[in-house]
Amino acid sequence: MIMLVGPVGAGKTSLINALNQDCRKAEKTSSICFCDGAIDTPGEYAQMPRFYSALAVTATEAKMVLMVQDATDIRITLPPGFAAMFPRPVVGVVTKIDAPGADQERAKLRLLEAGIQEPFFYVSAYTGAGLADLTEYFVRKEV
Repeated sequence: MIMLVGPVGAGKTSLINALNQDCRKAEKTSSICFCDGAIDTPGEYAQMPRFYSALAVTATEAKMVLMVQDATDIRITLPPGFAAMFPRPVVGVVTKIDAPGADQERAKLRLLEAGIQEPFFYVSAYTGAGLADLTEYFVRKEV
């Protein structure tokens, strides 16, 4: 099981749907949701320190944490070193790589600042770009 963490609007639910080849339109995640082999978390949980303990505890149910960053978001939305609080391996995923204004390098920098080292994946839930590489990684890591 994987857990997805990231700011509001980063594309966590859309990524889960795309990985599961589910065509449903993503809706706002308002609470932690265990669905389709993944744990979907509300973006507010990554942006409000009072929710960090809920994320850390929930991560114990996952084999891996995906920290998701929107390639179109210019803001710094994750705190420095944020990845260190998780008791599981943390992987960086840059979403919306095909959207107007996407800047993959800036998004990677945001993830590096949040404490992600390697690997990084660049994906589009809309076109499917990068999903095969991410799925192959899950298979290799037996997630």
